[in-house]
Amino acid sequence: MDNLRISLVQGATRWHDPAGNRDYYGDLIAPLRGITDVVLLPETFTSGFSNDAIGEAETMDGPSVAWMREQAARLGAALCGSVQLRVDGSVFNRLLWITPDGDLRHYDKRHLFRYAREHERYTAGRERLTVEWKGWRICPLVCYDLRFPVYSRNRYDVERPRALDYDLLLYIANWPAARAHAWKTLLRARAIENLCYVAGLNRVGSDGNGLQYDGDSAVVDFLGHAASECTDEEVVVTTTLLADKLAAHRERFPAMLDADAFELR
Repeated sequence: MDNLRISLVQGATRWHDPAGNRDYYGDLIAPLRGITDVVLLPETFTSGFSNDAIGEAETMDGPSVAWMREQAARLGAALCGSVQLRVDGSVFNRLLWITPDGDLRHYDKRHLFRYAREHERYTAGRERLTVEWKGWRICPLVCYDLRFPVYSRNRYDVERPRALDYDLLLYIANWPAARAHAWKTLLRARAIENLCYVAGLNRVGSDGNGLQYDGDSAVVDFLGHAASECTDEEVVVTTTLLADKLAAHRERFPAMLDADAFELR
């Protein structure tokens, strides 16, 4: 593993405006060309977090997926964000992971936000995703997934021999300001317990439901210390993750060897 550069794009997503959001986020990420390895966009970055956006759900051959492919190729970096996508009669809150060569992987949000009745209109995913990029193993998840530590557990000697499942845990979100303390606390908890880096990318501004978002996006190291933190403003921040420090911590403090085995159902 070499060091990995990751960019948090903390923007104010426009309400129900896919074309406008593609233009908006396109302008924000344009300066990142050639200077980063991973770019994170917020959850449902084309519409905002809205149950009513189900009527605007695109397909995998629609304009937003095509736009993400184009942007990843232009940036020379992996691009990650979620979009409401219709597949075989169901609509998913689908996280897309796209690399510059056009390779696309996806993760469908497993934990649908019951408090906002997301579970009544969208279909939950079933499988966790781990991708490999620039020598790093990366597990990307979505917003409410942050509250469920079992699902994100970094297991030892399961997905790869005598090693942990992943090195970097990602969360892209629309996490309202009213619950900001939980967001900031749980990002740090996930990093400490999983012996990994965690990057959490949230939006800012207000949405069509009248909810306020304070951002608080952050990159957190394996000790729970913030390598970078955002406030409540539109900002793009790039942070370098240090591979040697992660490896040294795991060797010095191998808590994964004492973890409990379990089966997820």
